[in-house]
Amino acid sequence: MEKKTILIQLDPDAHASAFDRVVAIDSNVDELFSYANVQPDQVRDLVHGAIFTRGPKDLKNTAIFIGGGNVEKSEALLAKALGAMVPEYGLRVSVLFDANGCNTTAAAAVRIAAKNLDLKDKKVLILAGTGPVGQRAALLLAKLGAKVFLSSRTIEKARSAIVSLGKKIGESPAPDAIQVANDVELKSALEVAELVISTGAAGVCLLPEKIRQAVSSLKMVIDLNAVPPMGIEGTSVMDKGAIREGVVCYGAIGVGDLKMKIHRAAIAALFTRNDQVMDALEVYEIALNF
Repeated sequence: MEKKTILIQLDPDAHASAFDRVVAIDSNVDELFSYANVQPDQVRDLVHGAIFTRGPKDLKNTAIFIGGGNVEKSEALLAKALGAMVPEYGLRVSVLFDANGCNTTAAAAVRIAAKNLDLKDKKVLILAGTGPVGQRAALLLAKLGAKVFLSSRTIEKARSAIVSLGKKIGESPAPDAIQVANDVELKSALEVAELVISTGAAGVCLLPEKIRQAVSSLKMVIDLNAVPPMGIEGTSVMDKGAIREGVVCYGAIGVGDLKMKIHRAAIAALFTRNDQVMDALEVYEIALNF
């Protein structure tokens, strides 16, 4: 008899994410075990509880989801989870990492961009790109051959974010760090840009409408900020391919529909094998189905 599917949710926050729990249920998981306030030294025993209770042939029906609002803390849980498995004996389960929605959001944004533009050798500016979503979007865009510029208010922070991508970039050209601290630097950064993705903090306008309208090369903008004022002024959170002054526009909710599809599909895919580690690149592979 086929074993029930069990998803073990590890969350470093005080309360396990209700959002992630709802998506898990909507993804038809049979049983959801949610653990909150998980510390790195607690992960090993939780993982061992997952891998030592079923035979290797049934372990594909157990999986781990690592979420939480603090990506750095969640990455520490991921490292501990992978280190606690015993792959040489087939004692492992698949893991999906999507802390703060970083991978599914980045995958959705880049997939939408790729369906609208030929990204090969195109200049892409990621505004306030040093956060988890911006870094993962930069990684995916670089893998697709785009010329990526990752911005921050300080060049040092932008450079640090690119260094943190490390080996994930592989042989793809690394993104370029760029400082955008004022309108002059913003206008310079926008020169010949065809795509702009805004990944900044909620309620912060990063691209004023007048500056955006003056960029003749611009073909598409994606604003992942869902809280007014918009990160890209003159667009709407509901934009889903809206054409504004000849530019294709997507807002956070417009991207969100695809993000949710990717999230649910990734959870379903966990239960096809017991040896998967789904991070940015693996989640984007799932996005290619949409």
